[in-house]
Amino acid sequence: MAQFTTLTSRVVPLPANDVDTDQIIPARFLKATDKLDMGSHLFADWRYNADGSPRPDFVINKPESQGAHILLAGDNFGCGSSREHAPWALTGFGFQAVISTSFADIFRNNALKNGLLPIVVNPETHQMLFDLLEEVPNVQLVVDLATQTVKLPTGQSVSFPIDGFSKTCLLKGTDELGYLLGFEDQIDAFEQAAA
Repeated sequence: MAQFTTLTSRVVPLPANDVDTDQIIPARFLKATDKLDMGSHLFADWRYNADGSPRPDFVINKPESQGAHILLAGDNFGCGSSREHAPWALTGFGFQAVISTSFADIFRNNALKNGLLPIVVNPETHQMLFDLLEEVPNVQLVVDLATQTVKLPTGQSVSFPIDGFSKTCLLKGTDELGYLLGFEDQIDAFEQAAA
C-alpha cells in the first residue's frame, strides 16, 4: 500500500447521493481477484455508452478530471454490498481520497485497508466545496493526514476524523499484516523468552 502523508490535487465533483458499490464497480467486473485494471471499470455504467465508447459528458471522462486524485462525492457514498473492488476501482483510476458527508461503514473500512482516504466533512463544508468547484473548477485542495485537515485555497482548514490505527497504517504505507510484522523483533524476543 502506498504511503499517504499529504496530497495536493484538483477535485472531481460527483454530487450524486447514495452512490452504491454496484455503481462504483458493476457486478460483472467482480470476477477479477486482483486490482489490475480495476480503474478502467470505475463507474462503468455511467462512464461508457452501450457500445463501450466513453460518454464525454460524464465527469471523470472530462479532460479537466484527468490527473485529479480527490473525488468530492454526495452523501452516503459507497452504500450497498461489501465489495472490496469498489476502492480498488477508485484507486485504480487514481483517486487517493474521497470527500463526503458520510460513507457506508463497510466501504469506509475497505477504503482504509486499500490506501483510499475517506474524508467526512459537515454538510455546510460539503456544500461550500461544491460551490467552490463550480466557481473555480481547477481549484486544488491539500489533504494533510498527519494533522487530519483539508486546506482550502482561502487558507481555511477543515478537520476530519480518522481512527488512530488506520491513520498510522496510511502514514506508514502498510496494511494490517505489515503493521504486525513491524513488531517482528519484539515477537521473536517474546518467543525466545517464553521458550
